[in-house]
Amino acid sequence: MKKFLLFTFLSTVLISCNGNAQKNSKETEEYEVSKTEEEWKEVLTPAEFAVLRKAETERPFSSELNDIKEPGTFVCAACGNELYKTKHKFKSGTGWPSFDRAIEGGVAYGSDSKLGYQRDEVHCARCGGHLGHVFNDGPSETTGKRHCINGIAMDFIPEKE
Repeated sequence: MKKFLLFTFLSTVLISCNGNAQKNSKETEEYEVSKTEEEWKEVLTPAEFAVLRKAETERPFSSELNDIKEPGTFVCAACGNELYKTKHKFKSGTGWPSFDRAIEGGVAYGSDSKLGYQRDEVHCARCGGHLGHVFNDGPSETTGKRHCINGIAMDFIPEKE
């Protein structure tokens, strides 16, 4: 009887350790564009890899994309997925390109607590690359959101005339 109870207890513990938290982690999500770490290193610059694949942050005011005002589309530097339009870009003063909304279906959201508190993370919906974070201090006359995005994580494609 003791062996049966011990077996039942151990079986229950082992089964319960396989919870949904492991299944929902970003590392196990599947994306349309999926590569190994080594494959990403081959196609991204070291700075792009650090931000897009390791969720690091570029220095503020270091991106050439901060000053872009011409019509066009900002795309993921890793996979070319369309993320943001210039018409939704605004000057936030933070040092990173900021947008009040994304192109529908272009980004996905998660959360991180790297700084000791919960933040809403923005990543590419096609490849999972880390883009930045979204905050609730954007323009009140539009969405009230500020998508604070690392410029190194994007490329800009000007609108054709």
